[in-house]
Amino acid sequence: MTYCTYILASGKNGTLYVGVTNDLPNRVLQHRAGTGSGFTSRYKVHRLVYYEQYDDVRDAIQREKSIKRYRRAWKVNLIEEDNPDWEDLSAVFTA
Repeated sequence: MTYCTYILASGKNGTLYVGVTNDLPNRVLQHRAGTGSGFTSRYKVHRLVYYEQYDDVRDAIQREKSIKRYRRAWKVNLIEEDNPDWEDLSAVFTA
């Protein structure tokens, strides 16, 4: 099984949400449907802008905790290293 640590955004340089899941496509759909979390529903944080994959759930959870501890500027830099335009990466699941 593969586990993902991911970052959602409300838009470019918008509100960020960091999470972990073993079913990223479904989890993104849950967030968009308003059932993923109250925070993402309230602030319309639905765009998948970054994710990392892990074989061990403990590694994914540790990475989530690490990312959450960093300041916003560090997270923005992390996103923009691979996704400078903050494109919605969930399109790869439906292509």
